[in-house]
This record gives sequence, structure tokens and C-alpha cells, in this order.
Amino acid sequence: MAVIRPFQAYRPKKGLEDKIAALPYDVYNREEACEAVKDNPLSFLNIDRAETQFDSSMDTYADEVYAKAHELLWGMMEKGEFVQEDKPIYYIYELTMDGRVQTGIVACASVDDYQNQVIKKHENTRADKELDRIRHVETCKAQTGPIFLAYRANDVLREIIAKTKKENALYDFTSEDGIIHRVWCIRDDKDVKTIENTFAGIGQIYIADGHHRCASAVKVGLKKREENPAYTGTEEFNYFLSVLFADEELMIMDYNRVVKDLNGLSVDGFMTRVSEIFDIVKVEGECTKPSAKGEIAMLVGGRWHLLKVKDKYKSKDPVDGLDVAILQNHLLAPVLGIEDPKTDKRIDFVGGIRGISELERRVKTDSAVAFAMHPTSIHELFAVADAGLLMPPKSTWFEPKLRSGLFIHTID
Repeated sequence: MAVIRPFQAYRPKKGLEDKIAALPYDVYNREEACEAVKDNPLSFLNIDRAETQFDSSMDTYADEVYAKAHELLWGMMEKGEFVQEDKPIYYIYELTMDGRVQTGIVACASVDDYQNQVIKKHENTRADKELDRIRHVETCKAQTGPIFLAYRANDVLREIIAKTKKENALYDFTSEDGIIHRVWCIRDDKDVKTIENTFAGIGQIYIADGHHRCASAVKVGLKKREENPAYTGTEEFNYFLSVLFADEELMIMDYNRVVKDLNGLSVDGFMTRVSEIFDIVKVEGECTKPSAKGEIAMLVGGRWHLLKVKDKYKSKDPVDGLDVAILQNHLLAPVLGIEDPKTDKRIDFVGGIRGISELERRVKTDSAVAFAMHPTSIHELFAVADAGLLMPPKSTWFEPKLRSGLFIHTID
């Protein structure tokens, strides 16, 4: 059963939260990160992407970069820009985007639960991306970006969250992208114990987003166990920073595809091959996103078409039945020659938050065909993880993104 603990966080001094909170490190390339921190010395991105403190000649992964991250983080703590809670507690973290609210419990999850698959994953990680965050956590002696976890809704947790949100918020601010962020503390000993006991009765927790951060935190914890043979299991390095959301509040956005060419086919020839797999409906006027599972909107030859998967290509398998898998297995690979979407330079992925207009722009500029997907559901994600399987690359896009820098979990 899940071990979800309160912790004694470092958090921004009241009044600095909106200046410190930053989008996750991996939504930026280096140039974008440098631009984002240029006029905000308090932004946590300075710490998450400390190469921004050097000129372009400095290797992103140099020892000096990680040392700078440590210097900046602990310097802010010494100056009182971060303050530490006086005891282990939970927090409530609410994000509102376009009027839609999702509320999570900020806590620390267990390295052992990840190892024994109480905490379930649905995608693989890359060693190079893991190594970066391993070095960041080890050097900073802290976990700075929360893992986005999900659980099946629970009445007890729902009631505590609702009660807590009636109190005055610790933080309440709107970030530059229009997302409203609110944070509350759960300090009452009875509520803290109830939350811990309730999660102890939940058998499955799921990684929604942050697989690399999670795997890195776990590997740091396991390494520290080896270095500390007298460890008891209660040390902070045995746990990692998380925000846990009930499934009923989460929304996964579409993760769309564009392909640079038609693999030598004419538009008519390509449409003939598409018609073998999908029933095709021409879209009159402006295109809208597909409204149901089994539907894909496709832009090719200057026209939008709605594709509906033929019954023979549907599957009850948790992975093969996903729309992204059907597209990959029956069209992208055999027709367009995209055998490995993780490495093939002819395909690109466009987050649904960028809208249909971005797909239209790409087809006008650098691509021959675009596919607008119906979003993978949270329960499809659960089914894949429960089966011990992995989703195809770029199956899910979660919004809004959790901010880094609002909660720091030190591990030494």
C-alpha cells in the first residue's frame, strides 16, 4: 500500500512566490531558458537550468553548472527567500486553467513504492535525461521539481481537501500564462494522520507526468542507501517530492503529430492507403478537434478530413487500442515509413495546447500532413500501467504544468 508522507518543506517567503515559481525545466530549450530568466533573478529556472548563469560556451552539463545551482538554491535559503516549515505537513496545491480547477496534495512518495510498483509508470526514460537530474538532485541536496502523480478519487481525501480550501490560502497568484495558483497548508495533526492512513489503503498510484524526475530521484535514493549501510528507511532520501491528484480532476490534452513528407506517395495515393484503415469524412469549413475515441483529424493537400478507425483495426489491448498506437502501427509505420517515432527526424509532435492553428501553420511551412488526435484518457493511462505495459511515445500532454520552486524537499 502507498506510503505518502508529510514533509518539512522549504518554500518561498510570503510575497515572493509569484516571482520564484517557474515552469518545469524541460519545457525550455537553452535559448528560451536564458530569455525567461533575463529579467527575473528570483525565478527558480535560474536554479533548475543553471547554465543560464554562464555564456553560451559553457557546457550545459558541466560540473560548474550543477555547482552554480547549489550555490543559488542555498544562497536563497540563507537570505530568507525560502523559509522552512516548523514540522512535517501536507499542502494543497490548486491550479485553475480556463476555469477548470484541479487540486493536488503535496507530499513525499516512497522510493520503495516505485521499486515494488505500487507507484506505476507508463513510459520508459532516457539515461541521458536521468543523469542530468540525478546530478542536479545530488549536487543541490534537494528535490526541486515535483512528480505529477494520480490516484483514484477517494471520499476521505476529497472531504479534507474541500475543508482545507475553505481556509485562507497561503499563496494565491496568477502566473504569466494566466494559470491561477493557490496553496494551503494542512497542519492539523489529525488531518495529517488521516491523509497518511488513507493513502496507506490505496493500492495503486500512477505517474502522470515527470517520469525522468521520478526515476532520477529514486536512483539518488538507492545510491545513498548504498553509501549509508546503516540507513533506517526513514531518511529523507528514501522519499521524493510529489503532487497527487484525483483522477476525476485531471484532463489530458491531445498530443498531435506532423510528418514532413508522404514517403514518396502522391496525395491521392496516400489517401487511398488511408482509406484502407479509416473511414474518411471531408471536413467542411474550419476543423475542430476530434470529439471521440477512434477519431483523428488529418490535414493533407490543403484539406481537413475526419478519420474514423475501421472496426478491424480496433483492439481491446490497453496499448494497441490507443488511438496513437493505431495511427502508429497501421499508418505511420507501414505507409509513411516512421518505424521509430522516438528517433525519426521526419516526425514531430505538437502539444494540444498549441491548437489546430499550429498544425495548419506546420503544414504550410515544413510538413506534408498533420494529425490531430483525440486525447488519451486518464483511465486508458491507468489500464496501460496496471497491465505493466508502456504507452507509445508522446501519448499524453498534461496541462496545466506544476510549478517548480514552490516546494523544496531536502534529502540530507
